[in-house]
Amino acid sequence: MDMTLWITIGAILLLLFLSAFFSGSETALTAASKPRMHQLEQEGSRRAAVVNRLRDSKEKLIGALLLGNNTTNILASSLATSVLIELVGDAGVAYATLAMTLLVLIFAEVLPKTYALRHADRAALAVGPLVRLAVLVLSPVTVAVNAIVSLILRAFGSRIDNVGVQSNIDELRGAIELHRGGDAVDEEEVKHERAMLRSILDLANVEVMEIMTHRRNLVTIDAGQPPARIVQEVLESPFTRLPLWRDEPDNIIGVLHAKALLREVQANAGALDKLDIGAIAAAPWFIPDTTTLFDQLQEFRRRREHFALVVDEYGSLMGIVTLEDILEEIVGDISDEHDIAVAGVRPQPNGTYIVDGWVTIRDLNREFEWRLPDDEASTIAGLVLYEARRIPEVGQTFTFHGFRFEVLRRQRNQITALKVTPPPEQPSGEHAQRSVDENTDTAGSA
Repeated sequence: MDMTLWITIGAILLLLFLSAFFSGSETALTAASKPRMHQLEQEGSRRAAVVNRLRDSKEKLIGALLLGNNTTNILASSLATSVLIELVGDAGVAYATLAMTLLVLIFAEVLPKTYALRHADRAALAVGPLVRLAVLVLSPVTVAVNAIVSLILRAFGSRIDNVGVQSNIDELRGAIELHRGGDAVDEEEVKHERAMLRSILDLANVEVMEIMTHRRNLVTIDAGQPPARIVQEVLESPFTRLPLWRDEPDNIIGVLHAKALLREVQANAGALDKLDIGAIAAAPWFIPDTTTLFDQLQEFRRRREHFALVVDEYGSLMGIVTLEDILEEIVGDISDEHDIAVAGVRPQPNGTYIVDGWVTIRDLNREFEWRLPDDEASTIAGLVLYEARRIPEVGQTFTFHGFRFEVLRRQRNQITALKVTPPPEQPSGEHAQRSVDENTDTAGSA
């Protein structure tokens, strides 16, 4: 062989190495952990900053790597074909095709990409500066190629939109669902962690009406009563803040804080008849029932208040929401020595649950990791009414979303207790077939 042939073979090997570099770099930079790269950049890593800037311009990055990868592969194949034709004649085309396919597949694709997948963060930090140089050199060509691609896609009616925030949120939700524990104890802890993380992402989508304390469960005080009676009711109540009404329960005139009342009692040396309850009470804060939990949390922080009255579009009182209610949506129930522990859910030995009608779907989904929809109804009774399209009788059973619901008690037009039988395995995403069983047998009491 003459020197030219050896130089050509050396060039082929160099091109294969460059092809492996481009292939491995593409895999490493796309598979590297975004949170880890961000954390490293915050800690002062320049290489991590380079990786993050490259990923910010993903179209240029992918365009440059694909351009470099395809150019080196095609050039290496052409050189190999010319060498083998010179050595064995026309049959060299077939030999070159077979040899280069194996070499490119093994050494320029599978090997570098496998390594990059197994060591994505380390590989991304290593190749980042070199890839940035390649992107700068090839940017004129990649910009032109991307422009041509965009024109072709638009000609076929396709648009290149940046899904941005929603894509990131969906990625976070997927990561949360993949989070699992190593044993039974860890799994129980991880279940609560998943519930907390899901709740944080849902703050901007959940409205206060879904978590508020409904007006029928409120403890309110008639401001027209004698001060001594009001003090007694405050002391008997487990709550710190109590709405005050005058003439009719919907006419809320203020919010009485137990501590402010006690200060006033002390200031008057225990003379309860001298108390001016209206002056002690704070002005009521009304919010619409469509306010999201995220917005309400921000308002609580801004106003430095913990208590708000929820009204509907007609201005009628719907209930109350507190800062603790929103925090409980994230961390789960927070109980203290004054709380009334009314769970509303009683597990049965046979795997079913006796559930009070007012229990919210969100609480059930969070506690048992069910997937009952809460778009059309906030309580379990509301869900049954929505799906049944009627007011059911006691003893009727319904099956939808994979669950079986039996009406145990009804008070007038309100479902007060249900027996819920979850499916053996929760259906994932699919809307289960709904059926109604007109069961006329009398259900047992909860």
